[in-house]
Amino acid sequence: MYLTAEKKEELFSQYGKSNKDTGSAESQISLFSYRINHLTEHLKKNHKDFATQRALIKLVGKRRALLDYLKRKDIERYRSIIKALNLRK
Repeated sequence: MYLTAEKKEELFSQYGKSNKDTGSAESQISLFSYRINHLTEHLKKNHKDFATQRALIKLVGKRRALLDYLKRKDIERYRSIIKALNLRK
């Protein structure tokens, strides 16, 4: 599997408050971004996999909603996560 428990803990510790911080917006956005990158690479090889394409679109929507929430609540945290993950906008 591409996403192990160790990889999740690494993402949470890098972008969240601790390695057990699974609920903060930053840690969830980083996890969604990792999954989006993985699915994008998969779709480059398997362009007719429409179930994965739908899952990717749903993930992008979830990440966008969290980013919008973070932008409304704390603009500095929003700017820092955008810069850390190299997201456009």
